Amino acid sequence: MMKVRILGCGTSSGVPRIGNDWGQCDPANPRNARTRSSILISIGDYRLLVDTTPDMRHQLLAAQLSTVDTVVWTHDHADHCHGLDDLRQISHNARAPVLCYARQSVLDRLHRRFAYAFDGNFGYPPLIEAQPLLDEQRMGPLSVRAIEMPHGPVMASGLRFQHGSQSIGYATDFSEFTKPMVKFFEGVDLFIIDALRRHPHPTHPHLAMTLEGLKRCGVDRAVLVHMDNTMDYDDLRGELPDGVEPGFDGLELWA
Repeated sequence: MMKVRILGCGTSSGVPRIGNDWGQCDPANPRNARTRSSILISIGDYRLLVDTTPDMRHQLLAAQLSTVDTVVWTHDHADHCHGLDDLRQISHNARAPVLCYARQSVLDRLHRRFAYAFDGNFGYPPLIEAQPLLDEQRMGPLSVRAIEMPHGPVMASGLRFQHGSQSIGYATDFSEFTKPMVKFFEGVDLFIIDALRRHPHPTHPHLAMTLEGLKRCGVDRAVLVHMDNTMDYDDLRGELPDGVEPGFDGLELWA
């Protein structure tokens, strides 16, 4: 059985935004406090981290983790990868570079920004061992599949994790629910999916797009993430259909 922890479920600015801007979210509800979106999948002692957000240190401390076995980057936008330097402590704890996967184009761009992490520097060893993310491959006990999703003018990787008969889908940062995406995510047991806000956005799905996509995929159980400060937790709980719930930082689920 796979366990997934929602490390963060906020959009790039988090909730509250700088300036203590809670928008329409009730600050009295701790489930409205959102760090940048990331998940952790666990099977036994194996840990796979999706994205290294700028909040990663806080997120892993909250999860009481000192190491992870594998990292997968969905794309190279800052809110999904600029916590990369915190892999330094993960590498120290493991006494080895951290195995990290992304599409080759993403690895190339990250290498330009964080060359020391890939190559080492001034006697310090590399922090990561970079490997290309393929359309299908094994990562520890998991079968991992990837698909490219349009994210405005760029692409981001959607992910499907399989262990035995159980599957988890993960899709953040997409602007269109394409036919190949529907086929790719069809029938997952649990779908963790972007729903930025209620009205349309040029590079992210709004709530209606996400709910329609879930219907097209035939998914009965889903958790919403990558939400901004217009998406109050209690309001969503009162309006979402059966089987769909808003995520919150620290939420743990099994599939």
